[in-house]
Amino acid sequence: MGFIEELKQFAAKGNAVDMAVGILVGGAFTKVVNSIVADILMPPLGVVIGGTDFKSLQIVLKSTTKDGVETVTAAIKYGAFINSIVEFTIVVLCAFIVVKLMNKVIALRMSDMRAAMEGIQSAADLKKATAKFDDIKRIID
Repeated sequence: MGFIEELKQFAAKGNAVDMAVGILVGGAFTKVVNSIVADILMPPLGVVIGGTDFKSLQIVLKSTTKDGVETVTAAIKYGAFINSIVEFTIVVLCAFIVVKLMNKVIALRMSDMRAAMEGIQSAADLKKATAKFDDIKRIID
C-alpha cells in the first residue's frame, strides 16, 4: 500500500480530524491559561513582592548608553521564565485532572460491564452486556 493510500485511510478513520480538533482546543486553552497567568495571577504577586512586573525581571548582561539613555542589549529574562513555569504548571494540572476523570469514568463503566457479565443467563442478557461493552469502546475511542 502506497503512502497516499495510507494517508487517505488515516484521514478517513477520523483520527486526523480528532487530532486537529485537539490541537485547536489545546491552542485556545493555552491562550486562556497564558492570559490568566499574565493578567490575573502575576500582577498581584508582583505587588506583594514589591510592586514589580514579573515580565520585566531580568539580569542585564550587557547594555549600551547613548545620549544618556541606557539600552539593554543582552539580558537573562528570568521573570518571563517564571511566567512560563506557572503557565506550564497550570496546563499540566488541568491535563492531569482531565485524565484522572476519564480514568474514573472508564473504571465505572468497566465495573458495570463486569457486573453485567456475571449475570448472563440467556441470549438477551448477553445482548445487554455487549451493548455496555460497546459504550465503553465508544468512550475509549
